[in-house]
Amino acid sequence: MTADGNAVTPYAVESDDLDYEKLLARFGADELTDDQRARFPDHPLVNRGLFYAGRDVDDFLTAGEQSIVTGVGPSGPMHLGHAMVFYFARRLQDEFGARVYVPLSDDEKYWFKDQTPAETGDYLRANLRDLLAVGFDPELTRIVVDTRDADVLYPLATAFAGDVRHATLQNVYGEPDNVGQAFYPAVQTAHLLLPQLVHGEHETLVPIAVDQDPHVRVSRDVAAKARYPVGKPGALLMQFLPSLAGPGKMSSSAGVSIRLTDSPDTVREKVRTHAYTGGRASVEEHRAKGGVPGEDVPFQYLSAFFEPDDAELARIEREYRAGDLLSGELKDLAADRITEFLAAHQRRRAALGDVTEALDAFRLTDDERQRARDAVGFGD
Repeated sequence: MTADGNAVTPYAVESDDLDYEKLLARFGADELTDDQRARFPDHPLVNRGLFYAGRDVDDFLTAGEQSIVTGVGPSGPMHLGHAMVFYFARRLQDEFGARVYVPLSDDEKYWFKDQTPAETGDYLRANLRDLLAVGFDPELTRIVVDTRDADVLYPLATAFAGDVRHATLQNVYGEPDNVGQAFYPAVQTAHLLLPQLVHGEHETLVPIAVDQDPHVRVSRDVAAKARYPVGKPGALLMQFLPSLAGPGKMSSSAGVSIRLTDSPDTVREKVRTHAYTGGRASVEEHRAKGGVPGEDVPFQYLSAFFEPDDAELARIEREYRAGDLLSGELKDLAADRITEFLAAHQRRRAALGDVTEALDAFRLTDDERQRARDAVGFGD
C-alpha cells in the first residue's frame, strides 16, 4: 500500500513525510471525531492527535465487553514509542476494565530480520520484563509468545491461512521473500482474533502505528467470512512518533532512540546530542524570531506523552515561539520529564524477579487454549 507513491507496510516505510490524510483514504479508515476523543480516557495521545483515525471506534466505545490487542516484535530493546502504546493500553484497562492481549512475534524475526535465534531470545526476555513492568492486571491480561504458545497459535493460523489469498498478500504486503513471510499474515490474524476465540464475540480494538494497519485489514477480511465466531476487530491508528533525529518513525534497530533501560545520563546525552530542534541558528536569532514547536522533537515528545498538563504545555509552546525559551532549555525540560517516567518504569522492572515466574500469571490457561482451538475446529 502506498501514500504519494511511497510504500507503507509493516516492513517498509519509504517516506519521512507521509500524507496521513491520503493514507486514510487508501486504507479505508476514518478520522477520529471530537466526540470520540472525548469518550476515551483523558490522555495526551488521543487529545493531542497522535492517535488520529480508526475503524469501528464507536462500536468499541459503546460496548459492554472490550478487548485491546497490541504487541511487539522482539527485534531489539524496547523504546519510548513502544512504551507509549502499552501504557495507553493499560490506561484503557484501568478505565474501561478492558482485557489486554499482548502477542510477541518472535517467529516473525526469523523470517523478516537478519537476526539469530539467540539474539531473538535475548530481546524476547528483555521485552517481557519491560511489558511486565507496565503494570497490567494479570486477571485481565494475556501475554502470548508465538513459539512458546504454538499449541494454540499454530492451529488458529492453520485455519486462517486458507482465507488469506495470495492476491491479497501481494496487494497488502508486496511479494514475500520466503514462505515464512507468506504465512505470517495468518499468524498475525490469529493474534488479533484470539480474544474473541477465547471469550466469545465482542468488540476488540487494536491501537497500532499506521504502518502496522495491513495486519488489521487482513484480519478483518478473515473475520468477515463468517466462518468463525468473531467480529471484525477495530483499529486505532497512530501517527509515527519521530526518532530523535527528526522525521521518520522511532525504531529499535535503526537510528537513535531512547530505550526503556537508559540511565538519566544516557537520556540527557541522547536528547542534547541528537534531538532535532525547531530552534534558530543562533541565540540572537532565536530570541528575535522564536522557535518552531511543530518541528521540534523534544516538544513533540512532551506533547505526545510526557507533559499531561495542557496549561503547562501551552506555556512551553508560547515561550518557545516567543524566543523566551531556548532550544537547549527545551531539551533539558523534555529530558527531565522522560527520566521521571523511566525512573518509575525501571523501579518496577527491577522489582520483578524471575521473568518466567512473573509471566506465569499472564499466560493463557489450559481452558482458554482449548476454547480457542475449539472455535476454529481444531479441538482435541
